[in-house]
Amino acid sequence: MQIGKIKFPEHPIFLAPMEDVSDPPFRLLCKRYGADLLYTEFISSGGLAYGAEDSLKKLDIREEERPVAIQIFGGNVDQVREAIKIVDRVAPDIIDINFGCPVKKVVCRDGGAGILRNLPKMAEITEVVLEEATRPVTVKTRLGWDEKSIQIVDVARMLEGLGVQALAVHARTRSQMYRGDARWDWLRRIKDESGIQIPLIGNGDASSPTAIANMFEETGVDAVMIGRAAIGNPWIFQATKTYFATGELPPGPTWDERKAVVKEHLELKCEWLGERTGVLEMRRMYGGYFKGFRNASRLRSLIMQETEKDAVIEVLMNFREDEPPLVVPVHGVKPAIKAVLPV
Repeated sequence: MQIGKIKFPEHPIFLAPMEDVSDPPFRLLCKRYGADLLYTEFISSGGLAYGAEDSLKKLDIREEERPVAIQIFGGNVDQVREAIKIVDRVAPDIIDINFGCPVKKVVCRDGGAGILRNLPKMAEITEVVLEEATRPVTVKTRLGWDEKSIQIVDVARMLEGLGVQALAVHARTRSQMYRGDARWDWLRRIKDESGIQIPLIGNGDASSPTAIANMFEETGVDAVMIGRAAIGNPWIFQATKTYFATGELPPGPTWDERKAVVKEHLELKCEWLGERTGVLEMRRMYGGYFKGFRNASRLRSLIMQETEKDAVIEVLMNFREDEPPLVVPVHGVKPAIKAVLPV
């Protein structure tokens, strides 16, 4: 598989663009553990056009991440044109257009999946990006706005005809949001019926190495994009590659290995955002990192009380998985009676 001049190995696996997740610290970890292509968080074209600090901050990419794609969204054609000029100067390996985000505040202005109600405008925005970009342009989208408006086979043909060099499809409609099963049969239909020659990247319910392997086999996609399954689990890329190579699922990281990566992730966050913001932003990641481990709730509770990096690290590195569970008195009964918090 190839996008522009970028060649990928067999069964390439990509990190999806995820707001507040796919930032430089997390991307670096996913790269280390085997991600073949990294996407930034989606970036508002309006924010870039108006010089918004938070939007410009999301343009940060590092050489060790490459290949990396910067993803933009927006329904205002003039703003998209200005934004692409800015993105192009940052020199990502790929520029990706988000035509798939289902969030209300995005779709109400024809951004993200909102554009699926106006395919001529989708074509217009795509043409503008292609005119301004000096590097490969790709698209990420959904099957359609709702069940009655699925036109993804025709959309795939249209986007290839305009010059898009790869297409990622989340196999749900906008109306589904993230509910229900992803419709992998539509990925197979795109491959079989559209006649497109550009790579097709599958997304949706690729939640484990076996699920990723099944998506490749059942749909014929050229690559798989991992989203929510990678949150707190950058090891999924390495585990999947091992599964393809050996047919066996490798053991997951140990408790100590997880703590070491969480510590590094926190340090990278603080380096990038500053200590206070880094500590606060990292809080959303702990649930994924320690999901399924005994006393994970106790560890999260202790960490959440800290506002300084070194204090968080001290709690993290000194915590043992086999520590007694956290107990609190139940109101209105004798102090000897305790309620055990869920893990």
